[in-house]
Amino acid sequence: MTMYIYLNGELLPKEEAKISPFDHGFLYGMGLFETIRTYGGKPFLLEEHIERLQAGMQEMNIAMTLTVEKAGKIIAALCEKNQLPHSSVRLNISAGEGAMGPQTETFHHPAIFAFQRPVVPSFEMKEKEAVLLQLRRNTPETGFRLKSHHYFNNIAAKREVGSDPAKEGIFLTKEGYVAEGVASNIFWVKAGTLFTPALDTGILNGVTRMFLLKRAQAMQIPVQEGLFRLKELLSADEIFLTNSIQEIAPVHLIGGKCFPGRNGEITKQLYEDYRSWTGQTAFL
Repeated sequence: MTMYIYLNGELLPKEEAKISPFDHGFLYGMGLFETIRTYGGKPFLLEEHIERLQAGMQEMNIAMTLTVEKAGKIIAALCEKNQLPHSSVRLNISAGEGAMGPQTETFHHPAIFAFQRPVVPSFEMKEKEAVLLQLRRNTPETGFRLKSHHYFNNIAAKREVGSDPAKEGIFLTKEGYVAEGVASNIFWVKAGTLFTPALDTGILNGVTRMFLLKRAQAMQIPVQEGLFRLKELLSADEIFLTNSIQEIAPVHLIGGKCFPGRNGEITKQLYEDYRSWTGQTAFL
């Protein structure tokens, strides 16, 4: 079956989709992306993804406004064309062509492209083993971390962990504070309080992270964001990871110490609440 990609207003077979070798997204990493989960053809938390993407474009001096409505139409067209209602959509903005050398002027003609892969709906949290990385989390290029094409720190960390999808590497900052996973944010529970590293650590403000913080507050679960040492993480009662595709992934092992994984009480509460918002219960 041919897989179609959206590129600058067209749906093309993936073999025909091309960008210029002079695109600064390719030459200098001047590009951004969002990975969006669709459930039954509907993108989840699309407004939050596009808001973060727009903030990144402003930071990179890319002059384009992508509305939630337009992004929704792109994703709907892909879901229909590829017959993939349950999917992961990667939406990219690449700065566009420019002269050789770093460009200080505004990019006025960015490329926009999106592609999919299938995701089978799951109704049970998939546990992870968390692996403490020797490699430290790099600092953001500017005042806050962008979800950008500057991704080698994550790739090098993934090489350290290996290709096993049941393992996730956990970064510490150079100062030794708990940061985030290779492709996830990290949370833990201690004595009924939910903890997660603050944005001051230089982590990505994940869309699922933001959503869960709001939901925890609505559910009257106490929340603390801050700078935490490894010993505080390892003394937790429950640990879990979050991202848009894996949703909530409970940790059952880290640093040789076992944790309750999917049996964690607050982890289960947040997962059931999350499922209700995605509409997954309709698939049961």
